[in-house]
Amino acid sequence: MQDIAHSIDLYLKHMDQDKLDDFKLIRNVIKENLPQGFVEDFQYQMIAYVVPLSRYPKEYHTKPNTPLPFLSLAAQKHSINLYHFGIYQDQALYDWFFDQYERIYHKKPEMGKSCIRLKKVDKNILGLIGKLVTKISVEDMIDLYEKHMKKK
Repeated sequence: MQDIAHSIDLYLKHMDQDKLDDFKLIRNVIKENLPQGFVEDFQYQMIAYVVPLSRYPKEYHTKPNTPLPFLSLAAQKHSINLYHFGIYQDQALYDWFFDQYERIYHKKPEMGKSCIRLKKVDKNILGLIGKLVTKISVEDMIDLYEKHMKKK
């Protein structure tokens, strides 16, 4: 799909049908809970929610015309992945998500530093994703990014 999809519509059109319904559920929860100021975009072959260039014109990693990402959603071979850049940059937020997931499912989430791999989508994970999305504002994302970039 990566060679085919250059837009959200094409991405959804070429997605494996067995993932499409769950993917749409997650996307809807994100859109319903997305803090004001973030916009939906297509970035790095994924559906992305970004700080628009009109709000943060410095660009992401000095790449021309690339908005600062907040989170991205991708259908992979064995899971639907949510890439949350706030979790990557804020240990307290990472710990909060990890703890909430363990409380609900009594096991550790399948995740990397910013990647949450979802193999099963149910009302509990949708509720948790909804809460996670609300935890960072546009201003918080910019501050986290700038603080993180200064360390490098």
